[in-house]
Amino acid sequence: MKRGRMLYFWYQKHADMMRPVRMVARAAKQFIDPLAGLPGGDWARRVSAGLEMVVRSRFHHRRPGYGIDTIDIGDKQVAVREEAALATPFATLLHFRKESDAPLPKVLVVAPLSGHFATLLRGTVKTLLREHDVYITDWHNARYIPPGAGTFGFDDYTEHLIRFLETMGPNSHIIAVCQPCVQALAATAVMAEAGNPATPASMTLMAGPVDTRINPTNVNKLAESHPIAWFEENLISTVPCGIEGAGRRVYPGFLQTTSFMAMNSARHQRAHRDLFHYLASGENEKADVIKNFYDEYFSVLDLPAEFYLETVQKVFQDALLPQGKLTYRGKPVDPKAIRKTALLTVEGERDDICAPGQTVAAHDLCSNLKPYMKRHHLQAGVGHYGVFSGQKWENQIYPNVRNLMLSTM
Repeated sequence: MKRGRMLYFWYQKHADMMRPVRMVARAAKQFIDPLAGLPGGDWARRVSAGLEMVVRSRFHHRRPGYGIDTIDIGDKQVAVREEAALATPFATLLHFRKESDAPLPKVLVVAPLSGHFATLLRGTVKTLLREHDVYITDWHNARYIPPGAGTFGFDDYTEHLIRFLETMGPNSHIIAVCQPCVQALAATAVMAEAGNPATPASMTLMAGPVDTRINPTNVNKLAESHPIAWFEENLISTVPCGIEGAGRRVYPGFLQTTSFMAMNSARHQRAHRDLFHYLASGENEKADVIKNFYDEYFSVLDLPAEFYLETVQKVFQDALLPQGKLTYRGKPVDPKAIRKTALLTVEGERDDICAPGQTVAAHDLCSNLKPYMKRHHLQAGVGHYGVFSGQKWENQIYPNVRNLMLSTM
């Protein structure tokens, strides 16, 4: 039996065993908490902090909420509601509809399908919402997709982007973050070659692995260190019985998150020590910052096995796109067909996942774009996540994204 096949079974067994432990810890915390406010209650705060650490020691498998109910536009607060513009078994084209009649540029935010939910980009969405009509690829957790829904591979991802852009209509824009930069470029090339009227007016590729042969990171080296059969044997598992997706082959999200944590284990250990200290000392605001981060970080999404294996092979091992060998539904993908879609690439100086040079490679591939339709921004002082979240994203990177879209109007 392949070694990876039983991983999910034992993971779920452990999660089921720990459920009553966390329930007891939660009940004990409710009993202890009132004592923390009494004189000499320092011991109670420490015990309560320890119990909360036990309660929080788990992964979540349901998508968190985006929590974007309103957006401040100038001196007004505008209501926002989520609407499904299109849905398939594997994803929803989620529209953040604002209660405003003002026509704004339509933007598709393409979220990575790499172990976390699209809610990881809520900060990106909030920034864009002020001046744009925003949609996002809200990928579904393969853990809950019945095998009868079929398979989902690399081409299916690209097809979803094409369908989503067609649903949004002409003169839309596309912003891809990290892993899907390759699919976004492929979808745009396929649409441009076919003369599809929904071909995006602009394409922003942010910190994505367009050409992983350039300045390879540890992530790239890991992908190249084993044949694809090794990944299938050791990392692909089957969703256990009792879950909606039982029987589906997946790359479990808990493996992806665990591997990323292992890359920065000292930082995560320090964060949890700080969390215990803040809880024990009553510094709730500081504790909430860490809790909010890990509430999102520990919300994990399983990937369909076909998509994961094809992405490893096509993007990280064989680098098919930059070599002109990538195909879509059996036909070559030709980025030179892109002639009318303005291009912006964004990279982070300290990115240790998609290093500088890997994303800007898209400029050479889109060789028929006029020079004035190509732009590149290298952001100093940020790592991977700083490219699409935080102050430097909002104050220094976003203006470049906005200006690119304005240039096509």
